[in-house]
Amino acid sequence: MKKQTIKAANGLRGEIVVPGDKSISHRSIMFGALATGVTQVSGFLQGEDNYSTLNAFRAMGVDIVDLGAGNLRISGAGLRGLKEPGDVLDCGNSGTTMRLMTGLLAGQSFFSVLTGDQYLRRRPMRRVVQPLASMGAQIDGRDGGERAPLAIRGSALHGVDYTSPVSSAQVKSALLLAGLYAEGATTVREPHLSRDHSERMLAAFGADIRPFAGGVTLLPGQPLTGRDLVVPGDISSAAFFLVAGLIVPGSELLIRNVGVNPTRSGILDILRDMGGSIELVDQRDVCGEPVADLLVRHSRLRGIEIGGSVVPRAIDEFPVISVAAALAEGTTIIRDAHELRVKETDRIAAIVSELSKLGALMTARDDGMEINGVEQLTGGAVASHGDHRIAMSCAVAALASVGSVTIDDTECTETSFPGFWPLIDQVRG
Repeated sequence: MKKQTIKAANGLRGEIVVPGDKSISHRSIMFGALATGVTQVSGFLQGEDNYSTLNAFRAMGVDIVDLGAGNLRISGAGLRGLKEPGDVLDCGNSGTTMRLMTGLLAGQSFFSVLTGDQYLRRRPMRRVVQPLASMGAQIDGRDGGERAPLAIRGSALHGVDYTSPVSSAQVKSALLLAGLYAEGATTVREPHLSRDHSERMLAAFGADIRPFAGGVTLLPGQPLTGRDLVVPGDISSAAFFLVAGLIVPGSELLIRNVGVNPTRSGILDILRDMGGSIELVDQRDVCGEPVADLLVRHSRLRGIEIGGSVVPRAIDEFPVISVAAALAEGTTIIRDAHELRVKETDRIAAIVSELSKLGALMTARDDGMEINGVEQLTGGAVASHGDHRIAMSCAVAALASVGSVTIDDTECTETSFPGFWPLIDQVRG
């Protein structure tokens, strides 16, 4: 296992570009593969998670040419053009791949099996399997369908009106993908609006999809048509450099071409509420997604209470938000974040465990954390728990620590942010 040792920085400066949005990259392959005609994608995230999705569709007969430098050419098979794979489909570490593919495969005319690595096989799947079963899906898995591998026997589906107990873009997207093959409308309601990339992209490809306050309805029957897509930079990746720029004295960073979709930009609201200086420069629309350059400067942060509707809009960023809170003045309370318990690892337990080793004052709660800010973090040795966001959050903490921090098992960052470690070296000069 690889280790990385990060020393404190005197100031972070420069202009950077972060990799393409992981969520949009997944969906560009899925919808491009189901469309008729060619879809050209630029800005595709060349991370392991997204290649798990790409390889799964190749295994089902879709012609996808990797042109390099984040450019793909997808010759769509059409809604009914996928072929039964000759082997088990390996989703690697990608929960997005497995959950969304489960919905898509439920409506096919063939049998398929989804599996993943040791971490993914521990993650809960019933939240997708159960509502899909109410549509007529035939899905088996370990622990009554709670754990992968999942065996899916494609079957005739019917639309449902489903109220999700959690705000989850993966659950919503799985049902919408199944809804493409269902008889009748599929409606998904959720407590708070989760990220809406699937809705935006389905509309761009020509689906009859109708968002409304509190949910979305998909009417099947409309073919999808290939198109050109530009994937913006991932705000979840930019988040590490936003927090680093705020907590390292003397820092000023410009992060270019970042997607600022309002269902994903909760971290901007949170960090600004904490007193962070973040400016959105040159705001624009790219292929239906709002994009901007983000200018961040070192700021004195203060503790706040975080909960409610902002949580699903920042769910992936809470590990690094916790780093900002650990160095903020006063107390930060994070609540309503139960979803952190069922990510690549239990992120509440993992971030409390590892940041505490560096001198952070943190207490885990069932649905979040209580964090009492300290003036400075110390050096030490921490573990990633095989979770890319824990590894990168610990690296950000190291930049504002006294001494160096050694992070164990850092290969996991390749799943979402290839090139993260060289970019850290670049901004510290």
